[in-house]
Amino acid sequence: MSDIEVRVGQKRFFDNKKFPRGFGKSGDFTLMECDLLTTYGDTLNALQHGELEPENSEEKHFLKVLENPGKAKTKLENVWLKYHKIAYGRRTFHTLHTIGKQVEEESEELITIDDE
Repeated sequence: MSDIEVRVGQKRFFDNKKFPRGFGKSGDFTLMECDLLTTYGDTLNALQHGELEPENSEEKHFLKVLENPGKAKTKLENVWLKYHKIAYGRRTFHTLHTIGKQVEEESEELITIDDE
C-alpha cells in the first residue's frame, strides 16, 4: 500500500447501508481489500461524487477508470470497482425450491380388497 498515490481519507470509510456488519464480515472482500476500502474509500467516494478535485495523476486516472472500467490497472481501482459492483449492482438470487406445475389431485377412491 505504500506505492499508492491517492490521498488517505480524512475518516475511515464504512458503508453501513449496504454492508451493515462491515466489509470484512460480508464475505465479499479479502482482508487486504477491506483495508484498502476503509483507508482510501472516503477519498475515492468524494472523487467519484465530485466533492474533491483530483490532485495527482493517479486520482485523475481513477476518474477515467470510473468512465471506462477496462482501464483499471491498480489494486485500489479494481477494489473500488468491485465494491461498487457489489453494493450497487444486481445480486443474483438462486432459489432452493421452485413450484412447478401443480398436479391435479386425483379423486380419492375407496379401494376394497376382498379377502377370500
